Amino acid sequence: MTLAGIAWGIYTLNGRNSVSALGDTYYNFLRTAPLLILLLLININQGYVTEVGLVYAVLSGAVASGLGYSLWYAALTGLKTTQAAVVQLLVPVIAALRGIIFVGENIEQRFIVSSAMILGGILLVLLTKISPKSCKK
Repeated sequence: MTLAGIAWGIYTLNGRNSVSALGDTYYNFLRTAPLLILLLLININQGYVTEVGLVYAVLSGAVASGLGYSLWYAALTGLKTTQAAVVQLLVPVIAALRGIIFVGENIEQRFIVSSAMILGGILLVLLTKISPKSCKK
């Protein structure tokens, strides 16, 4: 998870310089194709592929993720680095809330504690951005 967080941070910082969100996302997906092919070859005998499963994989992986990453790159052009970090941190909380609201997931102590920690961290970042000098004005 640490490596994934670092990779997402690098991806986000690179996205701030994007001039074509969709084109850059396409290129990023294209660059992962050799790794995908290698992983498929290594795991070829580990399961089975159905047409429906393949369609769902493409829809959720290439289409939904591709659009999501493109939207993120497009949104980054209007956000400061700190703002982008805060928005990123909200994603797990929002996703969990959607699971509770739309899928009927249970509200568990783990969700409450982790959400409180995330929101508390965001609050600390926001409070440190308000300097005492800005309050005097």
